[in-house]
Amino acid sequence: MKNYQVKRGASERAVTQSILSVIGKCVDQFGPGCVGVQNILQARCPLVRFAHQPSGFQCDLTANNRVAMKSSELLFLYGQLDPRVRHLVFSVRCWARAHSITSSIPGAWITNFSLTVMVVFFLQQRNPPILPTLDQLKELAGIHSCTFTAMLLCSFLSIVLYCHTNAKDSNYTFEKLLQEFFEFYGNFPFNKASINIRKGKEQTKPETTALYIQNPFETTLNISKNVNATQLERFVALCRESAWLLQQKEILNQSSDSPWGFTALLLPSVTSGAGVKSRRKRKLEPASSRIKNLLDSLKIKGGETVAKKGKRI
Repeated sequence: MKNYQVKRGASERAVTQSILSVIGKCVDQFGPGCVGVQNILQARCPLVRFAHQPSGFQCDLTANNRVAMKSSELLFLYGQLDPRVRHLVFSVRCWARAHSITSSIPGAWITNFSLTVMVVFFLQQRNPPILPTLDQLKELAGIHSCTFTAMLLCSFLSIVLYCHTNAKDSNYTFEKLLQEFFEFYGNFPFNKASINIRKGKEQTKPETTALYIQNPFETTLNISKNVNATQLERFVALCRESAWLLQQKEILNQSSDSPWGFTALLLPSVTSGAGVKSRRKRKLEPASSRIKNLLDSLKIKGGETVAKKGKRI
């Protein structure tokens, strides 16, 4: 095993920025299919952002970002514990993308990471809980002074047993979880409460931002600080509308003339600026072709975005 020494810099942050600057140039000049390379070095966590044109993936490359690695490990573990977790995360992300709640462009939108944490928090609130809190993970591990990865390895069997025991007592189907997710956040007190998956309970917001989701590893940070009140209100309104749709029996039954099941939630909202009641008064239109076009657009949307970025370069 070889060790490479890095020249000393003014600070660890300055060294990271310098390394990423070089990597960004290499990706831009030599990375096959990599387009739209941006060096975002002044962010709190410096990164290089680019798109991989053949796959349509958007990529963020960082260095020395141990918190991001811990977060990825934690979310991966949660996804392994119960198949409903990944199903719900995928469905909520797909729904959010269809309604432009999330975006590949930096701005005031809710991020996919924030949405995933919101799903985890919701599942911690079920009775019995479907997922343990981060503090419970440490207790199940039975050790307190170790790396997060070691903690996961030591505790995996205990965590699986915990979730298996709760799962036997849980009669939540995926459909029921999806509906209750929308009901939960359609009525969540965002004006005064924050989301905390470390404790698994609502806590008073420490600052006056529209949405406060505590970083599970850097507890003084809000991972959703960028979200403004307008975007949060859109999210809440769409949650209420989707919850109402899932309560309608005709939505759950297959029909050749109208959207049904989860695909009905992907249709463009008709309540923008008018409230949820307008959806109730309006009869659902025949939508076999609209559903097909929407699903097709979801598959190619990423590729089109990348292509547009490539043309500008």
